[in-house]
Amino acid sequence: MNYKKLIGSAVINQGLNYIEKDPLNNIPKLLKYIKKFTAFDHHHKAIDNFGKAIEDPDNNWNQLTQKVLNNYDMNIVKKFVANFVLNSVILGRKVSVEYSEKYDCNVPWAILMDPTAACNLKCEGCWAADYDKTSMSFETMDRIIREGKELGVYMYVFSGGEPFLKKQDLIKLAGKHNDCAFLSFTNGTLIDEELAKDLSQVGNFALAISVDGFEAVSDQRRGEGTYSQIDETMGILSSYGVPFGFSTTYHRYNTETVASEEYIDAMVDKGCLFGWYFTYMPIGKQGTPDMLVTPEQRAYMFEQIHKFRAEKPIFLIDFWNDGEFSGGCIAGGRNYLHINANGDVEPCAFIHYANVNIHDHSLLEALRSPLFQEYRKRQPFDDNLLKPCPLLDNPDILTEMVQNSDAYSTQILEKEPVERVANKCQPIASKWARKADELWEENYSVSSESD
Repeated sequence: MNYKKLIGSAVINQGLNYIEKDPLNNIPKLLKYIKKFTAFDHHHKAIDNFGKAIEDPDNNWNQLTQKVLNNYDMNIVKKFVANFVLNSVILGRKVSVEYSEKYDCNVPWAILMDPTAACNLKCEGCWAADYDKTSMSFETMDRIIREGKELGVYMYVFSGGEPFLKKQDLIKLAGKHNDCAFLSFTNGTLIDEELAKDLSQVGNFALAISVDGFEAVSDQRRGEGTYSQIDETMGILSSYGVPFGFSTTYHRYNTETVASEEYIDAMVDKGCLFGWYFTYMPIGKQGTPDMLVTPEQRAYMFEQIHKFRAEKPIFLIDFWNDGEFSGGCIAGGRNYLHINANGDVEPCAFIHYANVNIHDHSLLEALRSPLFQEYRKRQPFDDNLLKPCPLLDNPDILTEMVQNSDAYSTQILEKEPVERVANKCQPIASKWARKADELWEENYSVSSESD
């Protein structure tokens, strides 16, 4: 079967008919239809688990599903199913796996790129201050998406800088590539009713709004008044039916707050459908190890997110503590890659080293570059998947990969040798290793042996 021709075809629309009328009761039919196109066991398992969860009206996944169906225009719901679930997760992944085997390289599920390095805020500890105000042209981003789709990539994420400084380009890209799913990380301060209306009309765009706690804590890092601005933004997005969630960086001084039930409940009440947790990384000249979480805080976050994931009507991910779900590090093209505003193709948004620039090379050439091949050879970086990161958890491995591939530093204003950034993480990596081994033994070793 030619899956590339199938993507976006009338076959998908046929399946979407199941959610036109009485959508909640017709979800089992839709799931059965989607399973016809799945090729991987983990997709089958995920669909079956979701189907079982929504049978129970008290289940948090049932509650989240009802929230979406009751509060969002059906055209946006259908776009999500068609573009994200079918095109990106199910059908596109088949294509990307085929190309991965053909070219002996990682082909990602998602591409993260920075429309601009400029930002209207100056958040404490953010590496964006280490870049000049470089921007990526619409033509370059469009080419990346076209090349990505040829490889089966239908999920595109924007970061920065502040992506919505180039809002016209983003809306134009979403409209042109209406078979893709788009997500943008944003500080939320530039969203007005006109932009919300545009986002609603394209229908394939969600936002992850940066917030680092309640007002006092978040404003301390992001600037006075930003919390009230994003509170207003979430209200605007809700009124126009634009899907959104929160993006939180947890560090030594806010972990207990952002891992609290009070915080999650507040985000749910504001209308968040999902929440992305990132741990602070000491990148660039402003990056300080002082803000790194302690092993105890990281373990606390692990426990809290697992608890809330089973109880709260919101989809939560903690990228550094969810290695058991993702099979370890997802970077280096294994599940995603990052292209900065200068065009450097990096394995991860937090790993500022590269061999190639997208202005001079194709996306496929970047995926076959030496640093990406180092990632492919070495992933996962540890048998304990709670130590997934080559920088925060295995800094010696990152140093070796950068040196072996002769990769260059992509920091524009001040180059950062890999040895320097690795040394920032070395002490905490050693401490976390002991705690991570305890967590792994407690949570996974028994089930792994029984399997």
